[in-house]
Amino acid sequence: MSDFYDALETRDHELRVAEQWHALRAQVAHAQAHSAYFGEILAGVDAAALKSAADLAQLPVTRKSDLAARQKARPPFGGLEAVAHAKLKHVFQSPGPIYEPDGYERDHWRFARAMWAAGLRPGDLVLNCFSYHLTPAGMLVESAAHAIGCPVIPGGVGNTELQLQAVHDLKPVAYGGTPSFLRILLQKGREAGLDTSSLKKALVGGEALPPSLRKEINDLGCFVLQNYGTADLGLIAYESPAMEGMILDEGVWVEIVRPGTGDPVAPGEVGEVVVTSLTNREYPLIRFATGDLSAILPGASPCGRSNTRIKGWMGRADQTTKVKGMFVTPGQIAQVVARHPEIAKARLEVTSSNNTDAMVLKLELKGSGADITAAVAESLQAICKVRGNAELVASGSLPNDGKVIADLRTYQ
Repeated sequence: MSDFYDALETRDHELRVAEQWHALRAQVAHAQAHSAYFGEILAGVDAAALKSAADLAQLPVTRKSDLAARQKARPPFGGLEAVAHAKLKHVFQSPGPIYEPDGYERDHWRFARAMWAAGLRPGDLVLNCFSYHLTPAGMLVESAAHAIGCPVIPGGVGNTELQLQAVHDLKPVAYGGTPSFLRILLQKGREAGLDTSSLKKALVGGEALPPSLRKEINDLGCFVLQNYGTADLGLIAYESPAMEGMILDEGVWVEIVRPGTGDPVAPGEVGEVVVTSLTNREYPLIRFATGDLSAILPGASPCGRSNTRIKGWMGRADQTTKVKGMFVTPGQIAQVVARHPEIAKARLEVTSSNNTDAMVLKLELKGSGADITAAVAESLQAICKVRGNAELVASGSLPNDGKVIADLRTYQ
């Protein structure tokens, strides 16, 4: 049986780009025609003329952080949906609340690809420990397992003793859920004298998987890989056994942009993950800003999958902070930078001394030139309504961590 879910994973780079751009243009046209929201914000866009990353970067970004307010103003989906409600299979609720639609197509969230990479094969019994209530995670794993041909134990969250008994009796091969709960099951199973040795494969998500936790789970006999996805978009990226970054799913187009903007960063630079769905016709998200940070990795995975890789989840892009009682946002810093084309990169550092806040905008310039710090400080105050200083630093000295605002204050 192949190591790959399908032939899409090993496509030639040029062929993948051509086919994904064809799908992207079709998705933009579909969203314009069938979604009230995207019909409005993409009015006048010629979908057929989109041919490059620079063209896509001209389209507006839709932020996940704005969805709750949009849906409240225009229930239930903010006008982003592209089908009548009667044609949906499920409507889920995530914290916010944010409502997400689900269609009838096979493997709606495309998670089967990640499960296959984690070693699941037809007939493997899967213990699914994601929630089945309101949030889509439980159904997301179940639909992917069924797409492969795997039966599922719908464990959900909690009920540790009952789940351990099910593992002991039914001998599931694979686990889907959070890594922390997997560790609990494996540890408590040993303590209770219940056999959990059948669990050999795991695909985890929903929380971080630090190296120490991964090693602990592996040492307990279960090989664990992780995925990265959202309830809105489905699968974005996933690990393969090579464990060298996370491979982008074949059904999405991913950009890494400077937080607070829609402007792509240089290859390898940390920024916000912005995703365009290529396959979801019910909820055709175009340039959807997840609020997560990551970066593109060079080259392809040694496992043979040829798609682009990212470093995985690297934190949150929403770095809004309050300085002297005023909210300062990455978008405001982007406005400051836009006023001064000499700036190559900027990072606002917020500190406090004797309970008094201070902020300084550190600047890397595109070349040597006149000192613009005074002018930048004026722009900073005009846009943020808070006084701050500007400081020139050496090119390449600002950290590559995606932070536009670094809050360095400590409170004793």
